[in-house]
Amino acid sequence: MKHKLILATAIALAFTGAQAKDPNKDKIVFGATVGDHADMFKAAVQPQLEKDGYKVEVIEFTDYIRPNLALANGELDVNEFQHKPYLDTFKAAKGLDITNVFQAPTAPLGLYAGKLNNLDQLKDSVRISLPNDPSNSARALLLLQDLGWLTLKKDIDALKASPKDIVDNPHKIEFVELEAAQLPRSRGDVDFAIIPGNYATSSGIKISDALHKEPGITFINWVAVRSEDTDKPWVKDVEAAYNSDSFKAWANEHFQGYKFPENWK
Repeated sequence: MKHKLILATAIALAFTGAQAKDPNKDKIVFGATVGDHADMFKAAVQPQLEKDGYKVEVIEFTDYIRPNLALANGELDVNEFQHKPYLDTFKAAKGLDITNVFQAPTAPLGLYAGKLNNLDQLKDSVRISLPNDPSNSARALLLLQDLGWLTLKKDIDALKASPKDIVDNPHKIEFVELEAAQLPRSRGDVDFAIIPGNYATSSGIKISDALHKEPGITFINWVAVRSEDTDKPWVKDVEAAYNSDSFKAWANEHFQGYKFPENWK
């Protein structure tokens, strides 16, 4: 009798596990930029999906272009590396049918010390490195405006702001525009560096070391899939893994100073 009970329990557990898995999806290919986006997935999301019965492959990128192209053409099933303003702009420009589905923990863009290590050391003709891609360049300018170091045109779309939209630059800030991956290394050559969070952490820079971080959650990252997949069970399983209590606990332990999804509040 005891052996029959054990066997029945095992069968029930196996059946329960099978139910959690999308019968039409065996493997999930996930893409992210190098650093914390990929790391958090591998550490705390991938194990849950594998428990659900999925095979999982992770592909890491070093740029902001290929992850969306790979998602659209089917090389990836899901990606996580971008905020919604960037996604909306990119997919419109490229004609891609991809959709944001839920938010993910995000290291905020921040102003970090270079040759100067305190905001009070601001001086005329200060040199500041910042991202050269349009979306993150706009974020950097909004951060500097939040500090009161410059003023942008009132009628400009803040998400598309560029240095030419500055109407007041009292300290004559000199901008050094670089690829995001080069910004951490630029700190020795500039007075301050504005670095997207994932590139800061992947270079060993602590988010807590930022002298100033961008306000709000406009630029929190989203997980994206092809539009045709948004309601599929496997996407719901990915979302459940990202919103599980175990993932929240892991994120709170490892990602202090990050911005967390609105639905976690």
